[in-house]
Amino acid sequence: MSNGGVSLEKLRALQITPLEDEEDDEPQGNGVGDIIDDDDDEEEEELVPVTLGFVEKPKNRWSLLRQLFPSKAGGVPSWLNPINLPYGRSCQCDICGQPLQFLLQVYAPLPEKESAFHRTLFVFMCPSMVCLLQDQHEQWKRQPEKASRSVKIFRCQLARSNSFYSSDAPRCDGTDKPSGIGAALCNWCGTWKGDKICTSCRRARYCSEKHQAMHWMSGHKIECQQMSISQSCNTSPTSSSAETRKVASNTQWPEYEIINEDECEVDMEICEDNVYANSLASAGSQMDEATKSLLDNFEGDGDRKSWASFQERISKAPDQVLRYCRFEQAKPLWPMSSGRPSKTDIPTCSYCGGPRCFEFQILPQLLYYFGVKNDVDSLDWATIVVYACKASCEGSEPYKEEFGWVQLASQSAPVR
Repeated sequence: MSNGGVSLEKLRALQITPLEDEEDDEPQGNGVGDIIDDDDDEEEEELVPVTLGFVEKPKNRWSLLRQLFPSKAGGVPSWLNPINLPYGRSCQCDICGQPLQFLLQVYAPLPEKESAFHRTLFVFMCPSMVCLLQDQHEQWKRQPEKASRSVKIFRCQLARSNSFYSSDAPRCDGTDKPSGIGAALCNWCGTWKGDKICTSCRRARYCSEKHQAMHWMSGHKIECQQMSISQSCNTSPTSSSAETRKVASNTQWPEYEIINEDECEVDMEICEDNVYANSLASAGSQMDEATKSLLDNFEGDGDRKSWASFQERISKAPDQVLRYCRFEQAKPLWPMSSGRPSKTDIPTCSYCGGPRCFEFQILPQLLYYFGVKNDVDSLDWATIVVYACKASCEGSEPYKEEFGWVQLASQSAPVR
């Protein structure tokens, strides 16, 4: 298993890159809408290597800084391009209009592509389950109709020679420094660019009026008065970088480092140790009440079969939170047969017009580590699948928005 001190070469070795000679191997659809059918190629799927992601508390305070190109979950993002961040409505939930919350980021460079020597995908979402339920209806919309999403993915990539980082591999000993500071971020969330300034102290910065109001009510009113007095002789706004800013909000999800391990290595450990449980299909009599309740929500035998297959695969490493595979023939591991997208449901790249391909999926185990309660209205999902531009196209936009598909445990859940 890798750790926070591995070299860039080791990190790149863990990434899955596209095959060049498999252009004619795409599976055929199975009917109207060309639904993606994973059952037809089950034997082939077993041959596709998958990198699993596990979360661990960072061993060092510096291990998740942006100059170390981390994969991480929770806390605040370690922006790859620290200056030209997403802005405007891109930062907001399209349904409720509130700023999105950082979920995780995956460092996934493409060594064969010079412009993607460094490459990270960032996932943000609205913490409201009401918005996620509405998102279920919106994600089925097809171009040119604009979908209102509560889950958004951004891809950022840089060449080896860039203005933000050294071209040498990081030393990973706490002495690595970026080339210059990043943009001043919101004092409340620490996530989005703070392009609004408190008119009183002229120090605090915010990404939105809501975060300014929340910071004011949480204690900035007193701090603001104290800062105004201390800098009465200096009325110019003070810049604060992403590396030094203290985040005031306590609503972020707990911060973890994402550690990689090849699924085949996990399988070998299971064969040697025989310490993991049997699959859900062969242990039906031992299912707990939560699992039985979940199965009751499924729409038919197809969902039950898919869930059993999903559990069998996941049970080999039950604490995994992410599955990464960028091989051309790679497919998500769907928990259910219903609610899967067709090929035409996955929109083409908004920047180059080329196809998007599956890159990774996020599992609901992450919610356990985030301490999300199992209440009726709590945030929940079966899987979040990320599709990114197959060509990983370049262009002037530093952060390109990609596409996420959310599958809930009950696809027929009503919008509240």
